Amino acid sequence: METTRSDRRTGTARTWWMLLAFGAAVTVAAAIGGLGVSGTSDEYAALRQPAWAPPSWLFGPVWTLLYAMIAVAGWLVWRRVGFGPAVWAWVVQLVLNAIWTPLFFGAGRYGLAFAEIVLMWLAIAVTVVTFWRISRPAAALMVPYWAWVTFAAALNFSIWQLNS
Repeated sequence: METTRSDRRTGTARTWWMLLAFGAAVTVAAAIGGLGVSGTSDEYAALRQPAWAPPSWLFGPVWTLLYAMIAVAGWLVWRRVGFGPAVWAWVVQLVLNAIWTPLFFGAGRYGLAFAEIVLMWLAIAVTVVTFWRISRPAAALMVPYWAWVTFAAALNFSIWQLNS
């Protein structure tokens, strides 16, 4: 069966709409996180922090770039295999991402937030390994996020220890 020009246009349009959908998913995760930090900058600044803690202004630009990379990574894998285990792994890590910020900043539950970020780190690991088998560029796009979450977990642990 031969594909028509109309079929190709419809497929192309769907592909771009799905990129927007993946972008919307990470935007929702970021928005949930944003609600979790709303009005908490003074509280965060008052915490005892390790000397290696980055300045608070750095988090916004880093997360903006990482969220864009996370969205594109998920989309690249979806383009190859559709909705399956790899994309569901991506969804799980994103849900865990959205939960961490309200736990840490909103609730001030640093120990619980640390346990949750460990689960997120593991979910990202599963996502990277799963993505590697499908799309190495997608897996590569997830690695900086995984590295940042590794750093964030160490920072979370240190703040928990310094403030308990």
